[in-house]
Amino acid sequence: MSFEDGASAHLALEHVTVRYHRRAAPALEDVTVEIAGGAHVAVVGPNGAGKSTLFKALVGLLPVAEGRLRVHGAPPGANKACAAYVPQREDVDWNFPVTVFDVVMMGRYGRLGWLKPAGRADREVVWRSLEQVGMASLARRAIGELSGGQQQRVFLARALAQQPHLLIMDEPFTGVDAGTQQAILDLLDELKQAGVTALISTHDLRLAASRFERVMLLNRRLIAYGAPDKVFTPVRLADAFGGQVLMLPDGAWVVDQCCPPPAHRVLEEA
Repeated sequence: MSFEDGASAHLALEHVTVRYHRRAAPALEDVTVEIAGGAHVAVVGPNGAGKSTLFKALVGLLPVAEGRLRVHGAPPGANKACAAYVPQREDVDWNFPVTVFDVVMMGRYGRLGWLKPAGRADREVVWRSLEQVGMASLARRAIGELSGGQQQRVFLARALAQQPHLLIMDEPFTGVDAGTQQAILDLLDELKQAGVTALISTHDLRLAASRFERVMLLNRRLIAYGAPDKVFTPVRLADAFGGQVLMLPDGAWVVDQCCPPPAHRVLEEA
């Protein structure tokens, strides 16, 4: 797999605050963090913590109300071919009459522009992307006819067809079968070798700790960012999830989210 210029996306957020409406409370507040190009980061936090908000801001779908956000030193969306975004499945209209092949071809539009027709090279990229996720045999199927795991693979293929420097995936492991989860993890390993920066949100703390070199712990504010063993401490997890955290002998965590979150404390990078 080749990525244009061999570049990895460097991300820089300086006191970033994001609101869904001008006078609404911040969905993401005063976040400052720098992510090195090529890093693979698990983004973790409770529901409503701002994970999806962060991702939408990174790709230019939501404006930054305060602060500064840069991808490759430029504002979000400045280079539409740079970042590939895989949203949560619930955010997609699966009844839209489009084939698997057409969905993946959409990943080429950022490079082509809407008025330029796809060429042979673009179709080759699409087929190669489908083959990488094991979906080439279903290329002519309607996207709505597929299972949840198959749909997730198709959207991953669309992301690959963009040949991005930055891959952002919002809860890709939710509601998929074990085979699809493993396929995603294997592909992330391949992208790591290619130098692609990746941000992946997940509720699976064990997966985040075992498969990602860096973790971003959020609850509207940044709780901590760093290596998993430095971020996933009982104090920081309790600060993020607002409940009691039990550390089991095998290293697993049990988080009780029944209690209201305490006041946020932004901790130094681990």
